[in-house]
Formats: sequence, C-alpha cells, structure tokens
Amino acid sequence: MTLTHTSDQPPAPPDNDTVLEADGLTKHFAVRRVGRQAMTRAPRVVHAVDDVTLTLRRGRVTALVGESGSGKSTVARLLAQLYPRTGGDIRLHGTSVTVRGGRRFRAYNRKVQMIFQDPFASLNPVHTIRYHLSRALRIHGHGGNGAAELQQALEELLERVQLTPATRYLDKFPHELSGGQRQRVAIARALAADPEALLADEPVSMLDVSIRLGVLNLLRDLKERLHLAILYITHDIASARYFADDTLVMYAGRMVEGGDSETVTQNPAHPYTQLLISSAPDPDRIVGEGTPDDTVDASGGEPPSLIDPPAGCRFNPRCPHAMDICRTELPPRLPVDGNPDHWASCWLFDAEHGPAKAESAAKAETPAETPSEVSEYSNFPGSDPPDPHETRSGSESDQGSAEGGAR
Repeated sequence: MTLTHTSDQPPAPPDNDTVLEADGLTKHFAVRRVGRQAMTRAPRVVHAVDDVTLTLRRGRVTALVGESGSGKSTVARLLAQLYPRTGGDIRLHGTSVTVRGGRRFRAYNRKVQMIFQDPFASLNPVHTIRYHLSRALRIHGHGGNGAAELQQALEELLERVQLTPATRYLDKFPHELSGGQRQRVAIARALAADPEALLADEPVSMLDVSIRLGVLNLLRDLKERLHLAILYITHDIASARYFADDTLVMYAGRMVEGGDSETVTQNPAHPYTQLLISSAPDPDRIVGEGTPDDTVDASGGEPPSLIDPPAGCRFNPRCPHAMDICRTELPPRLPVDGNPDHWASCWLFDAEHGPAKAESAAKAETPAETPSEVSEYSNFPGSDPPDPHETRSGSESDQGSAEGGAR
C-alpha cells in the first residue's frame, strides 16, 4: 500500500472547503498557590487563550502572528487536541470533536497533524530517519503489506519533501542532518498520516535565514499539490505577508485583527498591528525620521500579566489612542472602513466611540456667531468682519489728527 495523492495534480476539492474550525476557544492554566495564597480559596489561572475563533480552509494558509507569550503555540496545541480546552468548540468538517486518547485521538491525527518548532527536539536522537517515518506510516495504515511497499512509501515521503536520493537519508540519525533537513523530515513524518490540515508552529524560526525560504516554498508547494489547510504560526509578520493568504494578529491571548494578508500588513488597523510592523527591520526607513502616520511608540510598555490581565482591551496600557471605554469594556470585532473581510477589535472603529464621534462632539462644542455679529455684517455678503486691531488703530489715528488740527 502506497501513499495517496502521489501525482503532481492537486486532488479535486470537496464541496465544503472548511476543514477545521475553532469557535470561542479558551484555555486557562491553573497557578500553584504557595505561601499565603494556599490559604485562599480563590483560584488563580493564567489566561493563555481567550475566545479565539478561526477557520482553516483547503488550499489556504492562515497565519497567526504575535509576539512571544501571546498564546499562538497554545492555540496550535489545542487544535491538535494535545491540551484539553477550558471553553469553546473545535469542529472538524462541521462536527464538534473532543478526544482524549486512544483510537479516536489516532483517527483525529489522521486528519490534523502538527509540525513543531524545534526539529531536533521533536525527533528521537537514538533512532534513524527510517524508524521515525516507518513508525508513522504503520500507525496510520500507510505502511503497505511488506518490506518492498514500505520502502516505496518511505522513498515517496522523502521525495515529497525534496530529500533526494532517499537512500542517502533513511539510515542517518537526526544529529547527522542539518537543521533544514531535520525540519523536512519532521514535515515528512506529518505527511505520513495523509492529513487534511497542518499546524505549523513556527517551522522556520529555528533555522538559518538562508534556508527559511526553502522550507516556506516547500510548504507552499505541498499546500497547492495536496490541497492542504495550513495554520502558520510566526512572530515575523513579514513572512506572513509572503506565505499566508489570511493573517490573524494575536495579543495577550486574544485576537485583535484579521483579514487577508496584503490588507493587514499594508494597511494595519489595530495599534498593536502597527507596532508589530514598525518593529520589523526596514532598510528604507531612516533612523530618527518619522512620518506623519507614525502614531505608535514602539519603545513604550510591556505585555500585561496574563494572571491578572487588564480590564477592557488588553492593549490599553500601551495604546497611545486609549479611551475611557478601552479600560472598561472589551471591544468586539468591528469592520475596518466598511470592509467585512478586514476587522479589528478596537473601539477606534466603533461609530459611537471612535474618532468620528469625537470630531462631531468637538464641532458641537464650538461656539457659534452671536446674533449681533451676524446682523451687523449680514448686509455685506462675501465680506469678512473687520479686524478689531485695525479698527482700534484707525480710530486712534483719526483721534490724533483731530487733536493736531485743534492745535
């Protein structure tokens, strides 16, 4: 038995392109109580992930972007069912799924596979590449009926991740491979299950800059040929623009912005997204020269404590546009410039509390012309009221000339 989808042509997509969904996904980790805290009954938790909603579709890459500690990897582990969730729902092809182990967990893994950040840590150093891939093929029923079919499946896997000739790598140990080769082996092991969704947890962050592009191009090729749904987790928003179709921005356990990658990266709406983009190196940016659009101070503030997160928007302690409502109420997902496909969880885009409301209030507070002023100059259309300084200087000069004439 050999692996399916061996041809270069992508398989026909099903009617429903949605593979995996998360709705209101929440994960809290309990904090161990020590000292006086052990005498209290109030539980303390880390709000690692709160109310995360996303959708993975066939043939598309969704990027999850955020700084370290924002909860990106926790989302991936929740989707892989490696962590039990505190709240929310995970749906596979529209069906709610909760697995804890055994056959149901194995059946779920045949559809959803994860690629970990560190390839050296995810591969057993005492076993060869042949062992890693053979075990994955046999567990998921793709190992064939004999040694010849197993060998053929192994070679197909390595050829799929561009490790050729396959016989050169099968009997090597992980430490004998480079970082990029180890990550390709980890990708091949995930493909051994013939999955429909790949959860890539920062797959290139541990690799040299010179080989990151090759791994991203490999994942893009696999997406197109196998019609995979990919969740790409990264803290590099520039690579998200290059690789992903859609981008979701995460801060302190919550989603703050989402839309297609080009729109989110070129026209960021949320102040935190603007901060991420401004912190990325730009060779065309001159140090010390700002632009009129520079509204976020990249050097101010730190991420909040997830044990005791701030009320309202979690970015409000660092946000230069924070309003009173930002400190008390959590903003919903609001469309940006009327585009329903580009949203931001920010009160700046709310009609009742945003800049438009503030401008209208300022105009309402501006004093109008007095009736006397209007009536005095209403007979002179197009003319402006005289300057009081000019009027005063003119009267003074007339008075001076009159006094001179009297002398």
